[in-house]
Amino acid sequence: MAPDGGALHRRLSSGQLAMIAIGGAIGTGLFLGSGLAIGLAGPAVLISYAIGGVIALLLMGCLAEMTVAHPTSGAFGDLAELYLGSWAGFVVRYAYWSALVLAVGTELTAVAIYMQFWLPTVPGWIWMLFFGVALLLVNAASVGLFGRIEYAFSAIKIVAILGFLLLGSLVVARAPAGSAIGLANYVSHGGFFPHGSGGLWSAVIVSIFSYLGIEMIAVAAGEAVDPERAIVRAFRATMLRLAIFYLGTLALMLAIVPWTEAGTASSPFVAVMLAIGIPGGAGVLNAVVLIAALSAMNSQLYTATRMLYSLARAGQAPRSLGRLSANGVPLMALLASALGIAPATLLYLYQPQQAFGVMIGISAFGAMFAWMMIFLTHLAFRARSGPRAQAFRMWGYPLTSVAGATAMAAILLTTPFTGPFASTLLYGVPFLLLLSLSYLLVRRSGPRNFRRE
Repeated sequence: MAPDGGALHRRLSSGQLAMIAIGGAIGTGLFLGSGLAIGLAGPAVLISYAIGGVIALLLMGCLAEMTVAHPTSGAFGDLAELYLGSWAGFVVRYAYWSALVLAVGTELTAVAIYMQFWLPTVPGWIWMLFFGVALLLVNAASVGLFGRIEYAFSAIKIVAILGFLLLGSLVVARAPAGSAIGLANYVSHGGFFPHGSGGLWSAVIVSIFSYLGIEMIAVAAGEAVDPERAIVRAFRATMLRLAIFYLGTLALMLAIVPWTEAGTASSPFVAVMLAIGIPGGAGVLNAVVLIAALSAMNSQLYTATRMLYSLARAGQAPRSLGRLSANGVPLMALLASALGIAPATLLYLYQPQQAFGVMIGISAFGAMFAWMMIFLTHLAFRARSGPRAQAFRMWGYPLTSVAGATAMAAILLTTPFTGPFASTLLYGVPFLLLLSLSYLLVRRSGPRNFRRE
């Protein structure tokens, strides 16, 4: 039976749900990972992120329909178990949980890089531990406090990005003819496709990593005040904002700073501010990208905790992980979900230059696998549920779901040929086999009970 411990508190509004998704999706992937994508594809990165955005849009539509019907804390993990079987539910939840645990470490690695801008002599691992503990305390307090802080973090990011879009547009519009700033940068350094279709596709994979986090709304739905109304509003608001923020900022960055200067030694946003030359502007924007990383980590800790809580409630993890504190927080699941802090800190300590790329590569598998399984779950969901009246219905079924699943399978299969993600399947395939073996052992150890909350 599912362990006792009470139900999660429904205290999140539709605005907070949208901000949780933005908190997860607008973080290191945009503010630091975009430099990696630009280096791979050049100006063609705009097409790469547009392709990734379409896949993300299809995923959001599938999730919106299923989550309106089943607003539980286990989200797509519970749905995979219900519609694809117990093995699918087990591996999806654990694969996604592991991705979030490792992603927390990725965000902390970015935090260490950002702090070097101000205090280059202070070891980065100190900042990783400091901020890691601080966000653990925030998540341990209550879901209400988490929602308020995440809303504030995401609001700061949105205001900063809007300011960047306005300032960047003015700079490009007023740049004198023949200057180093302008749309000519799109073709003046090897053309629009400097690395061909291979570079463009590699950047699609990076873009998917950047968009990872939008699925967090489905997990947070278990604590939404009015799930059906909040989910639909949050999904629609999130996709509109992400499309504007990602494509708009990338277009301006490419026009202001040549793509050949992109990298991951610092945020390309900071490089743009340095190129513009506004006094103190680079420092202010570095503070914003630091907040962005902390915001993404905050969302990831929250979501990983709820996913592990869901596993415990389904009898697939120790019972203690499914118990709640007096404030409605799964404290033991939270502590277990913070495990990614340790390997990220050790990796940064011994290989600071490679740490960010390595953490991206290994953390991407679980989330990409979960995306593929979400599309497959939606196909099974519609096949079994049939037409019925509800607040949201995914358009284009079944073609859109098939296209999404095929795209994610292609992305996963081509990761070995992409530099930053060469280790993704090397880590992911053995891990998936280990999860399958663990599932067999758990199943043999005693009866399980799927519990819908």
